[in-house]
Amino acid sequence: MTLQQLKYLIEVADKGSINKAARSLYISQPSLSNAIKDIENEIQINIFNRTSKGITVTLEGAEFLVYAREIVRQAQLLEEKYKGKKPSKLEFSVSTQHCAFTVLTFCQLIKKYGNDSYEFNLKEGKPFDVIDDVKNYRSAVGIIYVNEFNENAVKRKINEANLEFEELFTAKPHILVSSNHALTKKKRVKLKDLEEYPCLSFEQDEYNLFYFSEEILSSLLHKKSIKVSERATLFTVMTELNGFTVSTGIISQRLKKQGIVPIDLEIDNLVKIGTVVNRNSKLSKVGKSFIEELRSCLYSMS
Repeated sequence: MTLQQLKYLIEVADKGSINKAARSLYISQPSLSNAIKDIENEIQINIFNRTSKGITVTLEGAEFLVYAREIVRQAQLLEEKYKGKKPSKLEFSVSTQHCAFTVLTFCQLIKKYGNDSYEFNLKEGKPFDVIDDVKNYRSAVGIIYVNEFNENAVKRKINEANLEFEELFTAKPHILVSSNHALTKKKRVKLKDLEEYPCLSFEQDEYNLFYFSEEILSSLLHKKSIKVSERATLFTVMTELNGFTVSTGIISQRLKKQGIVPIDLEIDNLVKIGTVVNRNSKLSKVGKSFIEELRSCLYSMS
């Protein structure tokens, strides 16, 4: 087993694809596949599960990768100290549901830690995708929100992935509408007030149905429903069609200036916003700082 082989494994785990990792490493896919098989045969475990949809890290593989990452990191520190190499670029990745406060926190983190060389990644997606990214080490931290309807199902999936959920903030459901919407005249709205307006939410794929919906109150049925895939599209369609979306109500000053208005939704349900991290890895200084910044951002915007 060589240091280079360990680097190969880490790259495959981070990319979630042998093909993508091979392109990134500038080697052929067969060569990379063979290198992985050689290590698995040597240590007598399967590091990855291969499926038609790609690869995922096995439970034994996840434990192995914790040690592999530490070995590679220590080797980098030795080279920096004794070979006079410049420190390797700072890397950090976050996966999140569509949340404006995560984007703001991410920007603050880069301002704080960004140096001459860094690679920070922010992925916005569905709850299932967030869990999968953290499980397979593509992201160090995930941001997820749950409610009374889906909490048990989502947390069960989190536990199955050997992850930990830490609640950061509890919020009441709100709707978001444009500033020229008729409902802005109300301080609070009821579900019946929404019946004639289009409800916008994020589209789901085969893994994200029902309990893993992006919508906070996914159990509610709407007479008029519009699904979109991007946050910018959602706000544009919402404004043009006089629609609404269900949200935590925690929005940035920039969105408020753009004419997006949160209105309290009169419903007996709370939304829990929290972080997801992998139990098999230690959170870096940057990761811990991100969570602290996120907590501060949530309270300042609430």
